[in-house]
Amino acid sequence: MAAHTLWGLCRPRLGLGLLTARFSRRAAAETEYRSAYSLDKLYPPRQDGDASAPEQPQPAVLDIPMARLTVSYCRSSGPGGQHVNKVNTKAEVRFHLASADWIPEAVRQKMASMHRNKINRDGELIVNSEASRYQMRNLAICLEKIRTMVTEATETPKVVSKETTQKLIERVENMNRERLRQKKIHSNIKQSRKADFD
Repeated sequence: MAAHTLWGLCRPRLGLGLLTARFSRRAAAETEYRSAYSLDKLYPPRQDGDASAPEQPQPAVLDIPMARLTVSYCRSSGPGGQHVNKVNTKAEVRFHLASADWIPEAVRQKMASMHRNKINRDGELIVNSEASRYQMRNLAICLEKIRTMVTEATETPKVVSKETTQKLIERVENMNRERLRQKKIHSNIKQSRKADFD
């Protein structure tokens, strides 16, 4: 009887200790784990004036000012089943390309020529995504598309040597000659099948 009483007194304390340890482990795991779509990865902090930031070499990421973008959400035709009929998951990001001073002038002009079908009459570059069933992921995809557009516009085109150009021209000419030869053979075969009624 005394053993049952002692066990009854100790059990709540033991359960409380296990519960506290479990929650402290979960809290530690949550601080370590960061989703690929968390806000600090979507919008990386600036390294120029922040003295408290750790000294880690990071790749150069285009700093997109979210205040200069117009973000809207609407119904998506992407994945999600019947869920897409109820929730606005498609993300659309637009900004005025000519006044986007966070992109260099030469890059803006090249982007305007490269992506003229994504610019409306008001001069806004429109990027949208419905690849995911989550709003934040679609927004992240849109921002990544903008970064890719800027990166492609900053790259200098590769200069092709005269020898390579000559080889390519010869290759195309050989392909055309072979195509015409095969066409002639096929034509002769069809001509030989015709019956001569004369």
